[in-house]
Amino acid sequence: MLSPVITPVILSGGAGSRLWPLSTQSKPKQFHALVGTVTMFGQTLRRVAVDQAAQFGAPLVICGLSHLVQVTEELARAEIVDATIVLEPKPRNTAPALAVAALIQAERDPEALMLVLPADHVIARPENLHKACLDACAAAIEGRIVTFAVTPTGPETGYGYIKSGDSLGQGVFAVEAFREKPDFATAETYLADGHYAWNAGIFFFKASTFLAELKAHAPQVLIAAREALAHSRREEGRIFLEETAFIQAPSISVDYAVMEPTDCAAVVPVDMGWNDVGSFLTLWDLAEKDADDNVSQGPIAMFDAQGCLARSEDVPVALIGVKDLVVIATAQGILVMHKDRAQDVRLAADAFRTKI
Repeated sequence: MLSPVITPVILSGGAGSRLWPLSTQSKPKQFHALVGTVTMFGQTLRRVAVDQAAQFGAPLVICGLSHLVQVTEELARAEIVDATIVLEPKPRNTAPALAVAALIQAERDPEALMLVLPADHVIARPENLHKACLDACAAAIEGRIVTFAVTPTGPETGYGYIKSGDSLGQGVFAVEAFREKPDFATAETYLADGHYAWNAGIFFFKASTFLAELKAHAPQVLIAAREALAHSRREEGRIFLEETAFIQAPSISVDYAVMEPTDCAAVVPVDMGWNDVGSFLTLWDLAEKDADDNVSQGPIAMFDAQGCLARSEDVPVALIGVKDLVVIATAQGILVMHKDRAQDVRLAADAFRTKI
C-alpha cells in the first residue's frame, strides 16, 4: 500500500535573539548558514524534498511580510516552484499560524496529512524522521496529533519534555504528560525514567483533526484564522492574510492551545540528530574545531587562544591570549562574551532592538 502524500508546513518566524547580532529581526537565524554551507531554511527544504521516500508534496511556508523576499529566494535556490507562501501581517505565535495552514489544506483535502517543521532546526539524520513519518501515518489517519520528540542524550534543562504512555504500535505512544523546562535534578530523573523525550516542536496530523481540536480547545484562534483567510489576498502562490482579523487571534503556541488539552496527542521519540541551535555555545558544540578547540568563521586570526568561537561577516578579527570567548562581528553589532553567558545574549538583543 502506498503511503499518502505528506504536505510539509514550514514555520519561518521569530528573531533568534539568543544569536544576536548574527540573527536579527530583519534576518533571523533560519536565513543564515550556521551549520555547513546551506542556510537553516535551505536545509529544512532539502529534508522534505518531493523525491524523498516519505512522499512529501509541495511545501506550505508561513512567514512574516518582511521575510517574503528571503523566503522567495530560498525556494528559488531549492528549485521549488509550486510552494504556497502564507504571509502573516503580525506575529501571533504558532497556533494561529497552524490554524491558517490547516484551513488551507482543508480547502484542498480535509484528510490531508501535514508535517509541521520549524525552519531553523538542525536534523542530522533526516532519514530517521522520514521513517518516523511513515510509522506514524496510521495514527495520524486515525485522528491522532503526533509530535516527533527527540531521544534525550543528557539531562538538558533548556527543553520541554514529553512523557510517553501506552504504545499505539509502530513506535507511536500516547502522550501521558507535557513537562516544562526542568531544573537539572528533575531532568536527571526524567532521563533515568526512560519514558521522557525532548519536545522538538515537530507535529504530524490530518487537517480535519487539527481543526476539530482547535474548535474544541482554542475557538478564538480558529475564528480569527478563518476570517483572516476568508478576507485574504491571493496571488501567484502567495496568500496575504487580512490584518484586522488575524490580530484578533490570541498569541498562543500550539503546545498550549492544542497539544496540552487534547486527548488525541501521540508521540514518536526519534533519534534524528536534532538541535535547535539555540545559543552560540550550541553553535560551538556543533562546529568543526581546530587543535585548540577553536571555531573560526570569516576573516579571523587566533594566537594563543583556546576554546573560542569567533565569527565575522566582513571586518578582520583577532583573538590573542584568551580562552572560552565568543566574538561575533556583523554590520548589526559586535558581541564579546564568555561562553558561560551564552543564555544571556537576549540582554544585548533587547538593548538594541530598536536599532536592528
